[in-house]
Amino acid sequence: MTSLQTTFEFVLPRGYVDRDGIVHREGTMRLATARDELMPLLDPKVKEHEAFMTLVLLARVVTRLGTLPVVDDQVIGGMWATDLAFLQDLYRRINTEGTTMAEVICPHCGETVMVDVGGGGALGE
Repeated sequence: MTSLQTTFEFVLPRGYVDRDGIVHREGTMRLATARDELMPLLDPKVKEHEAFMTLVLLARVVTRLGTLPVVDDQVIGGMWATDLAFLQDLYRRINTEGTTMAEVICPHCGETVMVDVGGGGALGE
């Protein structure tokens, strides 16, 4: 019997820079639950402006980022657009495909290879 992978490591393309100038790139994202997708709808910021949904949702599932004590919507909102897009794609991949592995074509040899687009690997259950 195989176990369900519920957490995924990642490495942000640029990294979140905290107020002390420390760059945080390595993190962990967990699979989303139905509650994770519903609870942000009750958040006042999301009710006021739907675009905040992404920030609130990602803050619920990103469980670790570097040495930050907490990852909240302020942290997610302070990320570079490149990193936000990366996390959105990672969220989609792990919650629809269940993996961070993707099939790509090597630009040098033309062979099809599997790569870990999260930059990390499984942490377990």
